[in-house]
Amino acid sequence: MADIQLITPRAWSEYELIDSGNFQKLERFGEFILARPEPQAIWDKSLSDADWERRAHAIFRRDRQSPERGDWQTTPDMRDPWYVKFQQDGLNLKFKLALTTFKHVGLFPEQADNWVFIHDRIKTISENVARPKVLNLFAYTGGASLAARQAGADVTHVDAVKPVISWARENMDHSELDNIRWVVEDAVKFVRREVRRGNKYNGIILDPPAYGRGPDGEKWVLEEQLNDLLKSCADLLDRTDFFFIINLYSLGFSSLILENLMQQTFGNVPNSEWGELFVADQAHKRLPLGVFYRFASSL
Repeated sequence: MADIQLITPRAWSEYELIDSGNFQKLERFGEFILARPEPQAIWDKSLSDADWERRAHAIFRRDRQSPERGDWQTTPDMRDPWYVKFQQDGLNLKFKLALTTFKHVGLFPEQADNWVFIHDRIKTISENVARPKVLNLFAYTGGASLAARQAGADVTHVDAVKPVISWARENMDHSELDNIRWVVEDAVKFVRREVRRGNKYNGIILDPPAYGRGPDGEKWVLEEQLNDLLKSCADLLDRTDFFFIINLYSLGFSSLILENLMQQTFGNVPNSEWGELFVADQAHKRLPLGVFYRFASSL
């Protein structure tokens, strides 16, 4: 059994975590610096509030009537949307970023190590499989889908929110890729149907939220439905040439819980890694940004 690991993406010129603390984080995406909430940054900031205010091009202010929504206070030179590139280990991707009312900008930089993992695993699988099939569930704006497609995979991208699918399609175009299959559907329904059809995938990627709604109002609650969804995914995964990744960002959902679920569902899989994803700020404070579990038939 593999030991718990802490994984952070390699240095990326288009992104850095400048500071974190007091339930906030100060980040640079390309040429713009953003300040937004971060519930796990319970320590003190290293920089002063005045320094944050001076540096930030956009600051997210929560709506007092909503625990999730808010507005951005921006400087006159802040562009929205704007674009960043990711160029590492054979990947050459371009993402559109935008200021949303949910504080997100369309990109989760801590996932960069997983993008490289996906790209490398598909290249290895391609030695045996002409066109590996990859399923990306709760796929959001498509960083993992783009990495898989650029490696040569046949990619199915599933998300319940149509505007998010449109955003992911734009990222595909900006990255000069094509032929990703877009599916606007509840992930649980889609997976169950694929199992009934007897379909198999060489790679499966999951990044489920704590709570969510499907396009027809289907309710998703992570702790209530994840166990059954993983069992269905196990039925979909090819058992000769394969990889599997799951990421969770939910307060109170530890990597030990995820490790137990994965061991129960998949057993002693090869080349398994599990633990926490983090990004360090300039003062070397390590900000946890989710737990993960991944394995592959070969490395």
